[in-house]
Amino acid sequence: MRMFGERPYAAVSTTDLAKEAGVARGLINHYFGTKRDLYLAVVEKVAMVPDVERSETPSGSTAERAAIAVDWLLGVVDQLGRTWVAVMGAEGIGDDPEVARILDDADDAAAERVLDIVGVTGGDHRAELRAMVRAYGGMAKSAGREWVTREALTREQVRMLLTDSLVTLVEETFPRVVGR
Repeated sequence: MRMFGERPYAAVSTTDLAKEAGVARGLINHYFGTKRDLYLAVVEKVAMVPDVERSETPSGSTAERAAIAVDWLLGVVDQLGRTWVAVMGAEGIGDDPEVARILDDADDAAAERVLDIVGVTGGDHRAELRAMVRAYGGMAKSAGREWVTREALTREQVRMLLTDSLVTLVEETFPRVVGR
């Protein structure tokens, strides 16, 4: 995962991967097939953000719930760093339909989790609200890049930006969508 985060996909060879892992190149081929198959496994592992523990699901104010949702995401970014930025930006392998599918599935799953964490049901408008959270996710990815790669923002600044934006989305935008 680290190597794909540090270098573009094309610059990572199976020889380099095997050397870094301390194994024969044939083992990589045996367990993953091709470099692309290994990359897809990495993309899937990085993109599928783990569930928030149900005991952590908040019942407080919108701001408290939004902060938990943002902290959940930032915890993943903290753990994976540049690999998260590279994979979530899909910069590594170009226009690969399988990578796009994995990232789309991950975005949908993350949007559902965020809606659950902030306590939004949405009823007949769930799909629209999920789409809005996916759009918010684009901002979250960009903010993560500003923090991890460019170092233009601190973690706390990213936390504040994403929490405030999510609160606005939940308290101002969602009611207008549901209230139509």
